Amino acid sequence: MKKINTKELMEETWSSPKGKFNGASREISVALGRKPLSTDLRERHPFDVEIVRIPPGKTPYPFHLHRAQWEFYHVISAHGIVRHQDGNATIEPGDAFIFEPGQPHQLFNDGSEDLLIFVVADNPIGESCYYPDTKKWLVRSPERRLIRSEPLEYYEGEE
Repeated sequence: MKKINTKELMEETWSSPKGKFNGASREISVALGRKPLSTDLRERHPFDVEIVRIPPGKTPYPFHLHRAQWEFYHVISAHGIVRHQDGNATIEPGDAFIFEPGQPHQLFNDGSEDLLIFVVADNPIGESCYYPDTKKWLVRSPERRLIRSEPLEYYEGEE
């Protein structure tokens, strides 16, 4: 058994170039030995677990959906808002919610304290994301890349 204490984990922070998107996380699964880029399922683990911290007035990432990934959220402390396909919902400590593949979502901290959320995701190999507001795709195979593309016919350019 491998054991860690989440209070001792190094927090990794991120911010977009203009500061609109901002957050931090403690990568629990990685601390327990998960190798996210491995294709060996024993090294990759069947799920990824982290504690996300969102500063007041911030959102950690753009509105997006995953094509294959499930994400479970449990609010640890503070209040916020979740934007989803049907609008917005307020969240508070104790709330738990899940997004299945194809359901767009985004978190906001509209309060005055750091919003802490426990997140579990299955992170399937070959996962991709779509950003409805900007019509971008994130693809991870063969490498991580953001793209935009107009719809094409299947055989276009093939014959």
